[in-house]
Amino acid sequence: MAMPEILAPAGGQEQLVAAVRCGAEAVYLGLPRFNARQNAANFDGAGLAQAARYCRARNVKLYVTVNTLVLDEEQPSLEETAEQIAQAGVYGVILQDMAALRLFQKRWPGLHRVASTQTAVHNRDGARFLQDAGFDSFVLARELTAEEMGDICATVSIPAEAFVHGAHCMSLSGACYLSAMLGGRSGNRGLCAQPCRLNWRCGGRDYALSLKDMSLLAHMDELRQAGVHTLKIEGRMKRPEYVAAAVTACKKARAGEPYDQKTLEAVFSRSGFTDGYLTGQRNRAMFGHRTEADAASAEAVLGSLAALYRRETPLVPVNMAFSMTAQGSRLAVSDGENTLTVPGPAPEAARTRSLDEATAGRSLEKTGNTQYYVNHLNVHLDAGLTMSAAALNALRRQALEELDEIRAAAPAPERGDYRPVPIIFRETHAPSPLWARFPDAARLEATPHLDSLARLLLPVEAITPALLARYGPRLTAQLPALLFPGDEEALEARLRLLKEAGLTEIWTDNIYGIPLGKRLGLTVRGGWGLNVTNTQTVDFYEALGLTSLTASFELPMEKLRRLGGSIPLGLVAYGRLPLMRFRSCPVKASMGCASCGGHGTLTDRRGVVFPVECDRRRYSTLLNSVPLHIGDRDDPGDFRLLYFTDEDNDRRGQVIGEFLEGRPSALPRTGGLYYRQLL
Repeated sequence: MAMPEILAPAGGQEQLVAAVRCGAEAVYLGLPRFNARQNAANFDGAGLAQAARYCRARNVKLYVTVNTLVLDEEQPSLEETAEQIAQAGVYGVILQDMAALRLFQKRWPGLHRVASTQTAVHNRDGARFLQDAGFDSFVLARELTAEEMGDICATVSIPAEAFVHGAHCMSLSGACYLSAMLGGRSGNRGLCAQPCRLNWRCGGRDYALSLKDMSLLAHMDELRQAGVHTLKIEGRMKRPEYVAAAVTACKKARAGEPYDQKTLEAVFSRSGFTDGYLTGQRNRAMFGHRTEADAASAEAVLGSLAALYRRETPLVPVNMAFSMTAQGSRLAVSDGENTLTVPGPAPEAARTRSLDEATAGRSLEKTGNTQYYVNHLNVHLDAGLTMSAAALNALRRQALEELDEIRAAAPAPERGDYRPVPIIFRETHAPSPLWARFPDAARLEATPHLDSLARLLLPVEAITPALLARYGPRLTAQLPALLFPGDEEALEARLRLLKEAGLTEIWTDNIYGIPLGKRLGLTVRGGWGLNVTNTQTVDFYEALGLTSLTASFELPMEKLRRLGGSIPLGLVAYGRLPLMRFRSCPVKASMGCASCGGHGTLTDRRGVVFPVECDRRRYSTLLNSVPLHIGDRDDPGDFRLLYFTDEDNDRRGQVIGEFLEGRPSALPRTGGLYYRQLL
């Protein structure tokens, strides 16, 4: 089984150098735009070209992150950024938005396309979707166990990456809207303000939303056996000493050698590390926050860590052939792909002693502070001649510098035909039909005004043949937002039975539902979790056969009005919006499932209470403290979704009536992000 490669973060030039010199086979970095770490130092156009040259000369793959959601007005800028990336000669790109996938796939097909962790791949069908969509590799969700990773890797032929060290997001990536909703800084747009690291409280426990950093370095054999191709280190916001420590430790762990856990902890941790997801131990021990003691410990190790990347590491083997005759001298150098010959100075007649092979070798093999080392040296010398060490050193330097230029030169990128679909504004018809989601069958059937609802969404486990007979094609099965491999077969079996009983369609908040629904012959409707924010992505999903989409609720109304595409496009108009999706439930960690009873809460530092909705103990969802309600506002949706969670019967009926009559709510509410500027 092949040794997995190490992929390291580079938030700036010094981090890039640290990663490469400490042994990373690949690095990833971002540009000022379309980058999920907008607050890192990042690289401009000239910096990218320089970084690409540096990596190519050292046999290191360079990936550029283009892993944020894209708006329609940003399409020209996205194309310019893609051109800049392609012309720089990087190895690949890391993508979230399907608009970015389509652009790189068609215009720059030679670049390796990686599906970002923001695509939230946590099961087999999610991986199948990415493979069929045209990705060349993908990042596994951090929340998976080693066994689940193995299940997913065995399903597809494209390679998988797994994070092995660095920060844990509390929410499944791509499904977190906390920073956007609370402060207008969207993590999906690269501006996460990390409000989860503040002091949220639950059951008397502080920092209930802060997980320790992960470190899976002790599990290298398990990851390799699972089929993980790339070991990814998180940390583009971290200093170069952190990168050096993490790469060095990862390289040693991969080789089965002991590594310095204490130094790794000292340079950055949140009261230690956790491997809880990989081992399936999702409990209170996973949680921790950055303390003053943690910060102070870093100062003691920075100097020693900086020494790890002070000098070049010999990464590239070369063969040399040196000849010196009465006619002159020359040095040939080859890295296995590129060969060049450099003429040297004329030799001198030896006065006392001729130049011998050992003496010549000492100068020619002294590659010094370069990335090269001499694998094989062939020396041919005529007798009676000599050359100074300074001349030999200069000849070696010139040959290696010229080899550097050849290796670093950017290859001409392959350019294909790409034409974005034109944006044709939709006709709006007010008022648009109302859809409603209910958490269970009892609350659905106890709700007034059901006849006024065009579509009824119900969790798939709550649907029965009797309900299908009663409500017919109006009833749509809502798939779980998170579905881990152990539950995939049971869900598919249930859907098959429900289809026989009359179920015709599903609503999915994650990409896994698309291949699942198509395989079963069910109509597929896309939820807001597909993060649709632009016309190209609308067209992408329409081409896959989806029959409707729910736009991202991060999209301001003025931008939603301008979305093109012909597929029906709706919006969430009412409900406690889901801010985070948890596999490691903070309420369970604080008080246990028995005490919670499925109705937990979290309290922020200002004393505001946020409900936590439990889904059969498989995962839980942090809901907003107040519901979204835009019943009295005009909107461009082809339908409006009322997303009910914890409302009683009277309140559900009241909400439906408010929307039917276009009345505002008299209770606390929010307009969400629809009427705010999206950063």
